[in-house]
Amino acid sequence: MSTWVFLRGLTRESRHWGDFIATFEATLPGARVLTPDLPGNGRRRDLRSPLEVPALAASCRAQAALPPGTRTYLLGLSLGAMAAVAWAQQHPHEVAGCVLINTSVRPFCPFYRRLRPTAYPLALRALCGGDEAMTERAVLRLTSRGVDGNGVPTAAVLPAWIAYRRDSPVARANAVRQLIAAARFRAPPAPPACPVLVLASAADRLVDVRCSRALALAWRARYAEHPSAGHDLPLDDGPWVAQRVRDWVAADPAAASAPG
Repeated sequence: MSTWVFLRGLTRESRHWGDFIATFEATLPGARVLTPDLPGNGRRRDLRSPLEVPALAASCRAQAALPPGTRTYLLGLSLGAMAAVAWAQQHPHEVAGCVLINTSVRPFCPFYRRLRPTAYPLALRALCGGDEAMTERAVLRLTSRGVDGNGVPTAAVLPAWIAYRRDSPVARANAVRQLIAAARFRAPPAPPACPVLVLASAADRLVDVRCSRALALAWRARYAEHPSAGHDLPLDDGPWVAQRVRDWVAADPAAASAPG
């Protein structure tokens, strides 16, 4: 049994993982997945989002409530990947490995690659809120290439996403605070003490794929790149992500040896 903590990104919550959790657990038998929400999102929408990524990570760690001595894997997407890095920095002895998906951190890439300028209009619409259906359509256009790995339109998730926004709206102030935290975060020059896998999407409309390439190169981390998926890689091709993670764990004795 291995314990995995999944961390979502800006204004997203645990329900946005969708079918990926089941796909992941089926691909990695014995994996137990925990999905804490960033403060300000989902079940924790009434909290004020911190302005620093390490504080986001500490809050997620407290929510996960892992028993003392538990060694766990962290899988983070975008802002969630930054939180995973901060968590591994703060508590290196409890993190068995990190999977970082479509993230961007200083000092490894410039600001105009961390958030593509062409994404600014849609990003502003997503942050400003308003009509739930219009907002979620904008988010989907920004984060998905439109079809999953089996050619099924990803627009099928829209009704659920709209329902999540209506049920657990993220305050505009919290969305801005999360964006500030992401912009401020600076990764250490040296990688975490645990093994690291970097996954990226060549067709990411939100973050330039060169950010992930530069991070993997700087940290000499294992790297895999999807040729056609968008920013929300687990949505666009969850089986691909799960298989890359399984291959990485199987090939890396340091990662595979950690008890859950």
